[in-house]
Amino acid sequence: MALDLLQTVQQNLNFPPLQKIDPNTQEVKLDSNTPNEHRFSQAAIPAILTGLYAYSAKDENAETILRGDLSSDWVSAIFGNRKHEVVDKISQYSFYGREELSAGKLNDIAAEAVSVTRDQMKPGATIKEVKDFLSAQTTNWLPYLPAALHMGELVNEEALDDNTNKMEGPVSSLMHKIGSAFSKPTNEEEVSEKNK
Repeated sequence: MALDLLQTVQQNLNFPPLQKIDPNTQEVKLDSNTPNEHRFSQAAIPAILTGLYAYSAKDENAETILRGDLSSDWVSAIFGNRKHEVVDKISQYSFYGREELSAGKLNDIAAEAVSVTRDQMKPGATIKEVKDFLSAQTTNWLPYLPAALHMGELVNEEALDDNTNKMEGPVSSLMHKIGSAFSKPTNEEEVSEKNK
């Protein structure tokens, strides 16, 4: 069975299990008894994985994921000048203060995601293999990504916010796989064409 990056990161960091988003309401069924820690992991883990996926589109970034320094500030690297927007969205969703998130919780998730991704690579892996791995993972984390975060918009991949990404079933699964195969640029030239 293939590794599920979202569940592996969640389990490795001892966060509570995440809930899938209802494709009709675009929200998780949370109530006032749901602890803030759950709201945090529900927002933060899929948001970081969305950012990591988008970050890997550039060859040099995929190379950094594969061989870069694991102790770096991954959240700043992944989101760049949109880091504060991402932190604000997750803070608002989870009721955590910005300071709590900026102090390292998000970076811990990002570092763990990078570490798990590296562990999945065979010796001599290429940047294309990193991109393929992260692209294949989209069907695992998108059903958990709260629409309120607008992460697709923040990483310039608006299609990621589409509620069809939250749907399940044999036809939806097939469509997600086909979409993943065609949506991910594999080299710098394709990224340049896509951004024109």
